[in-house]
Amino acid sequence: MTFFDFVFLFLAVLVGGLVALRIGQKNAKLYLNLFLSFSGAYLLGITAIHLLPETFNPSRTSIGFWILGGFLLQLVLEMLSKGVEHGHVHPSHSVSKTFILPIMLGLCIHAFIEGMPLDAVHHFHDHSDHNHHHPLLYGIIFHKIPAAFALGLLLTLSGFNRITSIICLVIFGLMSPAGAFFGSKLALSMEQFQNLMGLVIGTFLHISTTILFEADEKSHHRISFKKLAAILVGLGLAIFTIL
Repeated sequence: MTFFDFVFLFLAVLVGGLVALRIGQKNAKLYLNLFLSFSGAYLLGITAIHLLPETFNPSRTSIGFWILGGFLLQLVLEMLSKGVEHGHVHPSHSVSKTFILPIMLGLCIHAFIEGMPLDAVHHFHDHSDHNHHHPLLYGIIFHKIPAAFALGLLLTLSGFNRITSIICLVIFGLMSPAGAFFGSKLALSMEQFQNLMGLVIGTFLHISTTILFEADEKSHHRISFKKLAAILVGLGLAIFTIL
């Protein structure tokens, strides 16, 4: 990874979170739902088109267990984060603000894990030219923007002051770059890299499918044209990455 890749990962969180702090509640949910639909579709697209084929090549049936492990790991992490990764905002107006600590812990663990394979992916899949960014990087960036937006909105609605909110966003923003830096220092074998990618794929499958299943907010088995368009754009962009 280049220095600018680390910067982009950090700025994705900061931009998403600061926009939420700026925009407030009035139009926030509309923008959040549309970008979530786009990012969920993009995550699902690159998982099917890039991550799964690359991870199963050469074929190892045990990878499936790591993918299931990642899926279950995300279930556990969302018990802490309360689903902020896919746009759930449940503000708290209690005197104690410690409720944000498990949410931050869940978000940060997830962000750190998904950042770990970012450097190694260039070594194992012939993406050594850093001008050619692997779709995994864009997937994380596109996913982090609405997640940070949801976190910023949650902090605002819960009565946190701007300084505290920005500190939380900075900590969250540093987690994926920190994971990428940590991963770059590990001498991973192909098998270890595939196992790590299996965990990340499992988390992506959980997040992307949850987002898309929740696209129909009123459970009437229909979605708005805007959300459908956002999903199609996300899938289209994922497909475009193979060209």
